Amino acid sequence: MESPGPVTADRPGAGRLSTAYARLVVALRWWVIGFWLLATVGSQALLPSLSEVPGGDGVKGLLRGDAPAVRNELRSLEIFGFPLLARTVLVQRNPEGLTVYDQARTVTNAVAVNQRKYDDLGPILGALPLTNALSLFPASRERDTTALTYLFFDPSVAFWRQTRAAETYADRHFKPRDDVVGVTGSVPARASQGRIIGENLPLVETATLLAIITIVGLAFRSIAAPATTLAVIAVSYVVTLRLSGLLATAFGVSTPSELEPVVVAMLLGVVTDYAVFFFSALRTELRAGADKHDAARAATARFGPIVAVAGLAVAAGTAALFAAESAFFRALGPALVFTILVALLVAVTLIPAVMAVMGAAVFWPTRNLAAKTTSFEAEPDQERSSHRHAPSAWIAHRRGWAAVIVTGAVAGLALCALPLLRLELGVSFVGSLPRESEVRQTALAAETGFAPGILSPTVVLVEGDGVTAQRRELAQLGDLLRRQPGVAGVLGPGNQPLRSEVGVLLARSGDAARYLVVLEDAPLGATAINNVDGLADRLPELLARSQLTDATAGLAGDTATVSSIVADTKRDLVRIAVTAISANLLMLLLFLRAVVATLYLLAASLLSVAASLGLTTLLFEHLTPGQGLTFYVPFAAAVLLLAFGSDYNIFGVGHVWDEARHRPLRDAIASAMPATTRAIAVAGMALAASFGLLAVVPLVPFRQLAFAMFVGILLDVFVVRFLLMPALLTVVGPVSAWPSRRLKASARSGGRQRESGLAIGVPHDRTR
Repeated sequence: MESPGPVTADRPGAGRLSTAYARLVVALRWWVIGFWLLATVGSQALLPSLSEVPGGDGVKGLLRGDAPAVRNELRSLEIFGFPLLARTVLVQRNPEGLTVYDQARTVTNAVAVNQRKYDDLGPILGALPLTNALSLFPASRERDTTALTYLFFDPSVAFWRQTRAAETYADRHFKPRDDVVGVTGSVPARASQGRIIGENLPLVETATLLAIITIVGLAFRSIAAPATTLAVIAVSYVVTLRLSGLLATAFGVSTPSELEPVVVAMLLGVVTDYAVFFFSALRTELRAGADKHDAARAATARFGPIVAVAGLAVAAGTAALFAAESAFFRALGPALVFTILVALLVAVTLIPAVMAVMGAAVFWPTRNLAAKTTSFEAEPDQERSSHRHAPSAWIAHRRGWAAVIVTGAVAGLALCALPLLRLELGVSFVGSLPRESEVRQTALAAETGFAPGILSPTVVLVEGDGVTAQRRELAQLGDLLRRQPGVAGVLGPGNQPLRSEVGVLLARSGDAARYLVVLEDAPLGATAINNVDGLADRLPELLARSQLTDATAGLAGDTATVSSIVADTKRDLVRIAVTAISANLLMLLLFLRAVVATLYLLAASLLSVAASLGLTTLLFEHLTPGQGLTFYVPFAAAVLLLAFGSDYNIFGVGHVWDEARHRPLRDAIASAMPATTRAIAVAGMALAASFGLLAVVPLVPFRQLAFAMFVGILLDVFVVRFLLMPALLTVVGPVSAWPSRRLKASARSGGRQRESGLAIGVPHDRTR
């Protein structure tokens, strides 16, 4: 039976274009649903998944090819024909002491590898043995308890193959009495990271879906609403990941292994957000007495443009990553933008079509939605009652308290942001693994016998005509290197017999020498990076003090390489920040057409982002001291949080702007914001759960990103949206719309509007 006063798309707040679009989508609802079903089945059957595309593992996928550390490493290999660095290490350890025979077998096996006597080692190119016997490595923590075999591979060999080959070497050429602990290093750590991500991704997806079901189900008191949301998510998920896989294959894009969980979290959260916004609008229209088709048209016409602009704001914000020079960000940016655009396209087409087909069934088992509002005359009292106790309605009519709230919220967020001043960056491979991981336990055994930096030593390459003949000066340089901050020990010319050093530490050409510098701290952490940066700055002075005035020196190794990554990231900070802020500023200006409101809303979002990153810094500097935040975490989190902040700004203030066309600003805030902030709260909790559950992956970078996103979204929703946004609008008042005068016009016409029944609590005329 038709409702007595159907809602149409031709209502205040809906433009002609959005009205026409709403009518088209509802009219073609079955065709739209059929198209997306066909696209889902076809993508699943014909296109590769993103997880099937070869990933960009390792440091080389994160770094510019012309980085000084990379150049120095290649130069060292060119001069000596033999690397002094290996990222895969076989560890033997016996706290009671390795016998002379144990250590001899370590050396014998390594010699056999180098002489190609073993034909079952696959991609292993060479081996370099090292024990903590007194005469072989100075400054070891222990003596004769630990032996390492550095294994060398062609860099093009996949990490899992390098790890498997090292394990095969241990299994076939060492016996139980040789006290082999295992295989470790940055390469096995990266292989282990990929395996852990793959094993935990289904759990992350399942936990996130359960969280979405719970949040959406409780918000709408419905079983069908979360089920419908999951159906839309499934379509977006399949189409996005399959198309991403196709594009990655077609263009040869190397995607970091960290990418897919972030993409999945983004996808689940964004689609849920937009489903919540549309379903909230649909429920409002059904309660007003519309039939399902009119309700779907009205909800789509009025909310579709806001959802579309909000989605484009998120896409524009994440597109700021395109401005980066870092290889990681340039891979992450397109993936996130593509994910958002596909999710947005599904949201603004499939969700309205489903609403038009299902109508009130979206909220099953809740029934008789229209009965809750039997007439339009009954609705004002209900609106007034439900809005009266909402924080935004209370704030809107108490300007003095609004000023207090603005001061308190800003001060609180600024206080939370202070630890950000101590932000340090690192790249954790071994240290990011769970404590019980075999790779991490093996690394701990090696570090206990030697020093924390033994698995990723830094190489100092010295070049100069006839430099190898300057033995006294080279020995003096080694002594100076040992005395530098953060250095645990140095293996260089003068530590070994001359015959052992030639070809390994001294070039046969006579024109180069190299040192192996072991650090006191985890080699890829922030402390080690700072120490290596200081060493690089002091190298010219150290050469001069050693009287090697005609020589030059450079650094190679994982720490020096990671230093370049961190430096690139810090340089990208300005580009990313300027681009992200500009993109979000532009989207808000275009939508609100108000400079003042745009500026203070964006400032509030920025303050919320800074607070979340400050709290993340504070937490993890205690949980993982000396490591710092993983280099990409604060920047990716900042871009995403700022984009979502603009999303919620558009959705929240957009409704106030619509209401302010017909009533004073304070009344518009009290009328529009309670329902809007409730919808934002539901959407925000779903989005926070999507990112927060990344912490299920037991890797430090994921837990850092999960915490930053979870806290950031909750701060944005419950501090900025519930308190700061209505307080700012109330304090600034109609000036918020400058240079537009629409809010002032509304304020002057407030008395006439009250007389005509359009004051707070009284809806627009919803009849034809």
